[in-house]
Amino acid sequence: MTTAAIRIQESTLAPEAAVLDHTLPAGEPYLLAIDKGQTLRIVDLEGNQAVDVIFYNRDDGAEHYSATETILRQGGIYLTTGSVLYSDDGNPMLTIVADTCGRHDTLGGACAAESNTVRYALQKKFMHSCRDNYLTALQHADIGLGKRDLVPNINFFMNVPVTEAGDLSFADGVSAPGKYVELRAEMNLWMLVSNCPQLNNPCNAYNPTPARFLLWNPQ
Repeated sequence: MTTAAIRIQESTLAPEAAVLDHTLPAGEPYLLAIDKGQTLRIVDLEGNQAVDVIFYNRDDGAEHYSATETILRQGGIYLTTGSVLYSDDGNPMLTIVADTCGRHDTLGGACAAESNTVRYALQKKFMHSCRDNYLTALQHADIGLGKRDLVPNINFFMNVPVTEAGDLSFADGVSAPGKYVELRAEMNLWMLVSNCPQLNNPCNAYNPTPARFLLWNPQ
């Protein structure tokens, strides 16, 4: 399996033309409906903030983003400009059309009470986690999705190199303030977000920060 080359591409979309402009506080959850053809921009406002995201087919909640299908079809473990995100049914969900960061993780997963305990220390079990965020957002939204629907996610702006031994290394981020990734929706979607509260590894410099979300209608 190869790693995708970093492909930097600036966007031509103007923020003032966006139909949605939302800033998500550090460590918080978010659920957003995205229509087919709309373009989503996720902005790393202060740099190196991991934004954990799962996408679902809004017309069929059983169909969701698949890390396996996405990695196999693009022949690489990182996402960047030109990458297509696929569902577990093998359908295109989104296409990355612009990216000023150049590398996004598909393997590191979302932090949870269990993973914090295993990776760090027993006393980390009760720390705020991305899995808690996901469950909170889904419970409040009441859209028919729950714990059983949580699947491996994308970590936008997160750097998780794979070592020669095949291990994952949670390394310093490669993003910076104002870097963004932009995706075009290929179907009607739910976007489930945890703006990661992680305090135990350097992915976000041990300091969770806000993220910004903008949405444009088809041009």
